[in-house]
This record gives sequence, structure tokens and C-alpha cells, in this order.
Amino acid sequence: ETPATDDKSVCVSSSKAATHFSPCFSHMEMFLVALSFAYFAKALSGSYMKSTITQLERRFDIPSYLIGVIDGSFEIGNLLVIAFVSYFGAKLHRPKIIAIGCLLMSLGTFLIALPHFIIGRYKFETSIRSSVNSSSNLSPCPVGSGVLATAPSTTAGPSSGCEHESRLSMWIYVFLGNILRGIGETPVQPLGISYIDDHALEENAAFYIGCVQTISVIGPVFGYLLGSICAKIYVDIGFVNMESISITPGDARWVGAWWLGYLIAGLITLLSAVPFWFLPKSLPLPERRLAKYSPERTSFIKDSPLLEHKYQADEPANFLEMAKDFLPTLRSLLGNPVYFLYLCITIIQFNSLIGMVTYKPKYIEQHYGQSASKANFLMGVINIPAVALGMFSGGVIMKKFKLSIMGAAKFALGTSLLGYFLSLFFFTMGCENASVAGITRSYNGLYKEDKYLLASCNTICDCPRRNWDPVCGENGLTYISPCLAGCRTSHGSGMDTVFEQCSCVAVGNHTASVGQCNNRDSCHRVFPYFLALSVITSFIISLGGTPGYMLLIRCIRPQLKSLALGFHTLTTRTLAGIPAPIYFGAIIDTTCLKWGQKKCGGRGACRIYNTTAYRYSAHLSTLHLHAYYSVGLE
Repeated sequence: ETPATDDKSVCVSSSKAATHFSPCFSHMEMFLVALSFAYFAKALSGSYMKSTITQLERRFDIPSYLIGVIDGSFEIGNLLVIAFVSYFGAKLHRPKIIAIGCLLMSLGTFLIALPHFIIGRYKFETSIRSSVNSSSNLSPCPVGSGVLATAPSTTAGPSSGCEHESRLSMWIYVFLGNILRGIGETPVQPLGISYIDDHALEENAAFYIGCVQTISVIGPVFGYLLGSICAKIYVDIGFVNMESISITPGDARWVGAWWLGYLIAGLITLLSAVPFWFLPKSLPLPERRLAKYSPERTSFIKDSPLLEHKYQADEPANFLEMAKDFLPTLRSLLGNPVYFLYLCITIIQFNSLIGMVTYKPKYIEQHYGQSASKANFLMGVINIPAVALGMFSGGVIMKKFKLSIMGAAKFALGTSLLGYFLSLFFFTMGCENASVAGITRSYNGLYKEDKYLLASCNTICDCPRRNWDPVCGENGLTYISPCLAGCRTSHGSGMDTVFEQCSCVAVGNHTASVGQCNNRDSCHRVFPYFLALSVITSFIISLGGTPGYMLLIRCIRPQLKSLALGFHTLTTRTLAGIPAPIYFGAIIDTTCLKWGQKKCGGRGACRIYNTTAYRYSAHLSTLHLHAYYSVGLE
């Protein structure tokens, strides 16, 4: 490791050529590339986690609020160590600590994929025979029997399946893996950003940080695209005959190859750790780095006589002394009124953003009838690039117009207010519920009549009411199962199965086909407008991201930068990252119209939602929080 004092003489050179090729510049460039790749890797795996929310719900038969607990476990991992990593890590070898964090993130990502290899094959209820060589089907409506036939490929002895499930819920592995990911991600942001700000020219720091933050938003593009690809692939691909699978990616029972993406993301994260092992503990300051700071900047720093003392990263580490100074240092940090106010309003903002981003693909699926694959694809190629462009543009605007701290605050406020106003139009972009007999409509196809799962046309079948095996009648009405449609016979196999003599389908040939009816034309018409508005609002709100971030690190003493960034991350993740997915998920669960059933009994994942209630609940929750954030900025 080259001492900083040895490099300084080379770095402080009157020759432009010498300056260009000096070690401090090459190391800074290498650190920027390494940190950008680490940001990309952690953002890819994090966004892939959010892209698999519906897949995990269906695979483990759990409600949305429990998915929120799993998603929030990442923040729990951060909570365990971030304050100490930020404080002690600033005085140790920051690049190597980041490398260790990347290794832990990789291990956690691999652990998330582990349940797929020990849980067994995915089983879903169906009354369709799976064997293409079979010549006969069991009747969907055996008189006096309340048991649906199940496809051989999707059944196993119920007792053995229940015994296996009772020992351990497999989602616990996902929960623990996400905690490990959170622990590993802890040093990347506070130590990486503070390392840049300590060694870059002050006028370039905002641009560098903007570049790194932009890369971190490009990561989710690939994360959601990876989620889109994996969602198209059946979960047990290679182990089942795909001709026997009677569900499509648009079906509420479909589960994609969620595990495959975690293996890919884990490998990428593992590679991101390599460059940090070859970086020095600190870099010499460039010649033009000012020893003193502008009066406008220091006016925001409490009890600072123009910052004559400067933080030295190479001071010998004394853990006992550092531990004694921790609480007084934290008290001094929270005594900064600008920092404390910014901390409070970003907690509110993060509640809104995390709740919205976590369930946005699910919202697109349930409200507009899109498959998980298409929802993830649209998030990756349309929505996320708008956020990346907005964050990068915010950094460029701050550099070009040389915004002061007050200017950055005003800019962030303006973008927030405009984004809030545009978000109000989401309430007008709704569509009607899917037409499902016994849930959203009566068996006569009317909305106003009382809705019961049993009707005179299917009572003779004695159908089970908890199964979800939808079929589409010729009348355009979806029935929960062939049995509840009153179907007596069927022919064909797999997706080509046709149910006949359906007493509840009172038109045409009294037949029904596999899957839900796709007759929500109003949703398809309004969906492009929803996407356009989503892109515009995402771009405008993200414009204030980089200026707001620079406001945070410019209002504190340089010695406290790592602690300030770490404590900011700690509080926002504790008070926003953990609770937001849980209570947003609980709100979404209240709009469920039909719950699935676990193979051993009990409530599983939701199959169909009240889209109107879903729309109002999701957007009202987001906008209320956004309003409080805007008031705080004022």
C-alpha cells in the first residue's frame, strides 16, 4: 500500500500531463468504476427481489404483508450493523470493508435461491388431465362429490407434503438470505460516497456522486429485465412435461423460475468485490482541493470556525477512543438543525417511494391484467430509465448552474410539488373489475344482484368453494372452476382442454375454455396513458434526488460525513424500509376478493383483487406521505 504522503508530491504537479497520469487520478477513476459496479450489482439484486414478489407469494402461499416482512428484512440487516460500520469503517480501510460487504451480499443472494432445491415440485390445483396420451377425463362435476380431480404432475401424497411443510416454512430461507444481503450492503453507500467526497475536487464531487447514483438506477433496469425473463420460464422447467402445464404466465397460479435470477445476481455481486481488494486506504488530495470551505457552506455547520481542522483518514485506529466518542459525536450530528430536518422529511419520502416501488409491478399485474413478465419488462425499459435520467440530470443541473445549498433545497421542493400534482391524475386511470361469477358479478352476469359462489345451475355438483381453477365461459364470464360453471364433461388436454355441458353458461354451446376471460377493454385503452404519466412523474421527482443528497453531505462537518450518511441510511431504512412494505402489503391484502388455499389448509396467496379499492388504497397512501414530505421541505 502506497502512503498518501508519497503520492502527494506526484499528484501536486505543475505539469498537466503529470497530473493526468498521477496515481491519485488513476486510483480515483478505478474506485469510481469499482463503486459503480458494486452499486449496479446491489441494485440489480435488490430490484430482482421486488420483481419476484408475486412469484414468491404464489410459490410459498403467503399474503402480501408477509412478502413485505421478507422485503423489509434487507433493512433489518442494515439496522444491525450500519451505525458501527459507518462510524468505525470511516477510520479503517474503506475499500476492503466494501469488498467484504459485497461477499456477504453474494452469499445472501445464493441463500435466497436455496429453497427451490429442497422444497420439491410446485403443485397447483387443476381439474385438467396432464397426460397428453390419456384418452379420458374425470368429470369436472361428479354429482355428489366435492373433490376436484388434480393433475398427476401436480399432486403428491397430501400427508407427505404436509409433513414436509410443517417442519419449516421455506420462506424463512428467503428472509434470512435477505438479512445477509442487508448486512453486506451496509458499507457500500456511506463508505463509498464519503471516500469520493474526501478525495475528489469539491466542484466535481456532485458530478461523480451523480454518476454513481445513475449507475445504481441502471442496475434495476437489468434487474427487472432479468425478472421479466425468469417470470416467463416455468418454475420447474426441465423437470416437468411442459405440454402438461395447463396455466400460462398470465394465470394467478403461475410461478416463474424465480430462483434462476438469484443465482445470476449472486454471481455478479461476487465479481463486484474483486476490485476493492486492490485499492489503497486513502488517496492524496488533488492540488486544487481547497483547505477551507466557502462561507455559505460553513454557515450551515454548527460550531465550525471555517473548518480549520481537517479529517485525516490515515490516523491510527484506536477502537476504545472511537467507542467513547461515538455518542457525543452522534449527539453533535443530530444537533445540526438542517441535517435533522432533512432526516425527518426523507423518512416520510422514503415511506412513499418504497411502498410504491415495492408493489408497482404487482399493481400493473392486478389492475391492468398484465403478466408478471410484462410488468417487470415495462418497469425495466420504461420506468427505471426515466428515474436514471432524472437523477443524472439533477447532478448536471447542480454542476452547470452551481447551485448553492439553498438552491438545491428549493430545486428539490419544486420537483416534489410538481410530481405530487401530476400524481393526482392516477386516480382517473382506473378500470373495472374482472367479471367473475359469484365474486364481482352474479351468475346472471349482473353487478347489482347478490353474489354467491353457489347458484341453482351448479348446486348439484357439490363443488369445493376454496379452489381457484378459472375457466372462461362463452358468455364472457369467468367462473372460479369448471365445477362451479356446472360443466359435466371435457375433452382435450392441457391448454387445449374444452369443458362442455356447462349448465351455468347459458349461451351458445354451453362450453368453457381454460383460464380467465380477457375482456377488460377499458384497461387496455387506459394502460398506455398510465405508463406515460408514470414515466413523467418518475423523471420529475428523481430530478431532485442528487441535489437533495448533496444538501445532506454539505451541511455537516467533513469528519462526520460517513456517520451522517450511515445514520441517514439507518433511520430511513428502519422507519421506512422496514415498515413501508409491510403496511402497504397489509393495505393491499384488504382489497382481496378471493384467497387461495394452501395444500395443507389455511389461507394462501390472493387470486383476485377489487381493482377499484386497490387503486384508491395504493395511491391515497402514497400521496398522503408525499404531501407531508413537500410540507417539510417548505
